[in-house]
Amino acid sequence: MTEYGFFLSCEEFTPRELIHQAERAQAAGFTRLAISDHFHPWNEAQGNSAFVWSMIGALSQTVDLPVTTLVTCPTVRLHPAVTAQAAATSSVLLEGRFTLGVGTGEALNEHVLGDRWPSYEERAEMLEEAVEVMRELFTGRQVSHRGPNYTVDNARLYTAPPGRLPILVSGFGPRAAATAARIGDGFVTMTPDADLIAVFRDAGGAGKPVVGGLKVCWSADREKAVDEVHRRWPTELLPGELAQLLPTPAHFEQASELVTREMVADAVTCGDDVEAHVEAVRAYERAGFDEVYVGQIGPDQDAFFDAYRDRVLPALRGAAADAHRPLETPEARMTGEGAPAPDERAEDGPESARTDSGQ
Repeated sequence: MTEYGFFLSCEEFTPRELIHQAERAQAAGFTRLAISDHFHPWNEAQGNSAFVWSMIGALSQTVDLPVTTLVTCPTVRLHPAVTAQAAATSSVLLEGRFTLGVGTGEALNEHVLGDRWPSYEERAEMLEEAVEVMRELFTGRQVSHRGPNYTVDNARLYTAPPGRLPILVSGFGPRAAATAARIGDGFVTMTPDADLIAVFRDAGGAGKPVVGGLKVCWSADREKAVDEVHRRWPTELLPGELAQLLPTPAHFEQASELVTREMVADAVTCGDDVEAHVEAVRAYERAGFDEVYVGQIGPDQDAFFDAYRDRVLPALRGAAADAHRPLETPEARMTGEGAPAPDERAEDGPESARTDSGQ
């Protein structure tokens, strides 16, 4: 059965906002968390870039949900040995509920130390070697490795994972899917492409999880939601390899001029149509995904969590009657009429909204 998780965007929200979102996600009935790993946001409107490993440490002390990185690049900005140590510690803190998603990365995040940005073929080779190095280190044994891209000399993780630490490999085409099947414990991809998943399964991925997700903008005002997505996440619709090659948020803002408001309205689920949100998620189920992560774009996180708790997640899980009952109103929450039990709601106050100023 498909699991429904919530996606935490380190590019768009402050560390404290991310923690509050994780609490709300758990209270709303999401069963997993995924989190991005960025040094830079995609554009100035997003305006954040929290360090993912600090965030995972905080999450481990805040919620009980499993956490997956979607995705980390363990090849350029961080050496695979350092990534392995961070991942192992995360697994210990989360008591084995951590999964490491990895990919070949983007110049946006990986060029910051001044290294040459390799071709895709080079990056794919580097990723494969990095996975090999990390798996060796996860055993807790002393490791020496001398390969074409990385050297590890007498390294040992004294704080090793409590069990096997799954590594999911990201990709967007048939070659990457086949590589994920061969070296990964699962496959990460962000479009509901059943043919691509079939390639993964046929190449040796049968029985391994397929993981991905989508961004939405729940709002009572669909036009406002489309504007919000167009301002914050036009980068989701950039064509080809641009997302891997452009080095700065300023370059992404220039490229995003190619993305029209109409393109956003057609491609991203916006508004408060429950059936539209349910259908957007079910497209991933039908394609064969085992885990689907949903991220809410923009400041109106509380309305999103209320709607998904009361209507969207029940519909996805087959509770059709719950999908059509009215959203719980603030007045009902105050009087207790139709309100969930106290332990079903986040105890913190509403998440502070991000404003346009300073972004």
